Amino acid sequence: MLKSLKIGTYTIKFPIIQGGMGIGVSWDKLAGTVSNEGGLGVISAIGTGYYQNLKYTAKSINSRPFDTDNLYSFEALKAIIKNARKICGDKPLGVNIMCAINDYSKVVTDACKSGIDIIISGAGLPTNLPELTKNFPNVALVPIVSSAKALKIICKRWAQRYNRMPDGVVLEGPLSGGHQGFTYEQCAMEEYQLENLIKPVKDEIKEWGDFPLLAAGGIWDKNDIEKVMALGADGVQMGTRFIGTHECDADEVFKNVLIKATKDDIHLLKSPVGYPARGVHTNLINLVDKREGPAIKCISNCVTPCHRGQEAKEVGYCIADRLADAYNGKEESGLFFTGANGYKLNEIISVKELMHKLLNGE
Repeated sequence: MLKSLKIGTYTIKFPIIQGGMGIGVSWDKLAGTVSNEGGLGVISAIGTGYYQNLKYTAKSINSRPFDTDNLYSFEALKAIIKNARKICGDKPLGVNIMCAINDYSKVVTDACKSGIDIIISGAGLPTNLPELTKNFPNVALVPIVSSAKALKIICKRWAQRYNRMPDGVVLEGPLSGGHQGFTYEQCAMEEYQLENLIKPVKDEIKEWGDFPLLAAGGIWDKNDIEKVMALGADGVQMGTRFIGTHECDADEVFKNVLIKATKDDIHLLKSPVGYPARGVHTNLINLVDKREGPAIKCISNCVTPCHRGQEAKEVGYCIADRLADAYNGKEESGLFFTGANGYKLNEIISVKELMHKLLNGE
């Protein structure tokens, strides 16, 4: 049996973290259930304005001008966390907040005010995260990195400015779903594969103290968990596998896209963020390649690297709109992110059954 995991002051019964997936793939139902079953459920803070059919959104999601409150809603985030708590009670509950979003500092503060226990943060280096959470000392902080160098930068900055160390670190290799912390070329290079990154990052952790390393990217079953833990990981973060659960907040169309996908359907895709992103090659990608995709209108000013839609026009799609279409079950225009092993998904089961499989290998 796998040992429990300590992140800050919180004890996770099983060292399995469910990766935060947005828009709307991991909200209250999935995250609350994973935490209730002994893992760490993680809510995605991106695109909360879409929660419960725009119920908490101040403006129509299609309104102008360019504004982050077309996409994000504090009231919705509070409701998601509250509803997750109805499932998992006071068991540890996390939130994933991307550094690249334009309202990063506000979302971090909002999550803390809403009673979240653990913040997991990547898509950039969360160098000022301790400053944003200084009034909430019980909130555990877990950056996501793709190299020992990135972890060193974070630890050095946190130590000098805040006298603070991470409470854990997620090391994400290049087989993960969504955006990668690597170039296209690096994603295929041996030295950047997860199994070859664990030791250097573990060694870097020892330079700063002792906090858990959570391996992520391409982890699918008990054998994968045991493999990375034998290499020095203290636990794992898994995203795609949890999409194949009844409790996953994604639309059934989203789940079926993955079930239908073959290994050859899963590719690295161009993204307005500037880094490659892994997802399913659907008809949307064919349309985008021919410049026949849906109209590009920046209504949410969601991520800094897109420069208010400039990069979206270069790449051929708005990432916020296309991820929202996936959440809403629009197969023709949705963008469906998945890890490299997403083609292995062939059934929808309960979180309880999935956790049993991950722990017992059955």
